[in-house]
Amino acid sequence: MPKFVELWIYLSATPLFGLTATLVVYVAAQAVYAQLGQAPWANPVLWTVVVLACGLLATGVPYPSYFSGAQFIHFLLGPAVVALAWPLWLRQDELRQRWGRLLVAALAGGVAASGSAVLLGWALSLPAEVILSLAPKSVTAPVAMGIAEQIGGIPALAAVFAVVTGLVGALGGKYLFAALHIPTDPAGWAARGFAMGTAAHGIGAARALHVNADAGAYAGLALGLQVVLASLLIPLAFRLF
Repeated sequence: MPKFVELWIYLSATPLFGLTATLVVYVAAQAVYAQLGQAPWANPVLWTVVVLACGLLATGVPYPSYFSGAQFIHFLLGPAVVALAWPLWLRQDELRQRWGRLLVAALAGGVAASGSAVLLGWALSLPAEVILSLAPKSVTAPVAMGIAEQIGGIPALAAVFAVVTGLVGALGGKYLFAALHIPTDPAGWAARGFAMGTAAHGIGAARALHVNADAGAYAGLALGLQVVLASLLIPLAFRLF
């Protein structure tokens, strides 16, 4: 037993620990997700986060030790986001025809997402820093942190709100779209994907890609539009009002 403890201490201190743990847990969660017919509640991102968090708490491994290895996966987020441009390139003719409507939809969705969060926080009498951290909740986490810092929010809290928003969207989007009777024809998938990318950023886009190619393409487009619009308009709006 002492030798096992020594081995665990050694392994948990190496950079490969975070990388290996993340890959193993995600692959297992993805297998369960596929086995369950891609049920939204079995989202592999959600369960990977839950299992890793519980594992770190149970073993007492500090987060910096874990992240020293997991940062290799974190680095790949950039290329993964850029890769979302490929499905859009394949649909460039559609986008040329719809660019005006898509831009208006992105602007309306972004205002609704940010405005509803701010108004809800104000109605609940939350501290100003928390309300400011809520404003960019529907933008991907790294950008949300930068926006929160610019407007006086708490970057770490903004990242938490962004991740939770993405997970809620990925888990509940299917049921909401069904309740709204949004069809599953090509136009319906485009609408579902665009809504998912607008409200639930990268996590929602990943969920959309799992379900349908058109939904994934439009979710990636919505994600990119929200990053640009939120980065420009949220700081400007808080300076004015």
